[in-house]
Amino acid sequence: MIYREIAESEIEGLRLRVSATMSEKRYLHTLAVEEMAARLSDLYCPEKKSKIRAAALLHDITKELSVSEQVAICKEYGVPFTDEDLGAPKVFHARTAAILIPMRFPEFSDIEIINAVRYHTTGCASMTLCEKIIYLADYIDETRTYWDCIKLRNMFWDAEPERMDQKGRLDHLDAVVLEAINMSINSLIEERKIISCDTISARNSLLLNNK
Repeated sequence: MIYREIAESEIEGLRLRVSATMSEKRYLHTLAVEEMAARLSDLYCPEKKSKIRAAALLHDITKELSVSEQVAICKEYGVPFTDEDLGAPKVFHARTAAILIPMRFPEFSDIEIINAVRYHTTGCASMTLCEKIIYLADYIDETRTYWDCIKLRNMFWDAEPERMDQKGRLDHLDAVVLEAINMSINSLIEERKIISCDTISARNSLLLNNK
């Protein structure tokens, strides 16, 4: 579809709609991700701010569904999934949320929104600016109290990216996203859990692009 500017009234309406899909704790996190994504958008792509805020609000709409419910969504809409998906239930919701956006939130069925939601847990090869912003916003929003999240949040903001030139700012974003991916991979290895191939591809792509 041809993208159109999203009005503030539509964002407000979307907040109300997504609140019905999740617990209060998850909703507070979602609002915090929207706020962080908006801050990042101001730095990197203010012209896409409303789109990125919409993606932030939609990113966890299926987070609290069971694995069987996630599987049912994939089957209903003919979207294939793998044993890898089933073995990593914490990231499965990104796939199903992306599936449901065109069906349940058609006015937000924009490819950049859908892909930002789809890859917000794993990353992917050649991540776009929107994908990086939602990935990072979900990692460093102000509700996150895990040490890795705090460390990463400080890493990003303490460098004062608002004082950087455009190239420096983009390089800084890539460095912080890469560090987030490294943290996620290390944690998954320590827990002996499955690592998505998309996460490996995201890491390799960032390393190759910043040689």
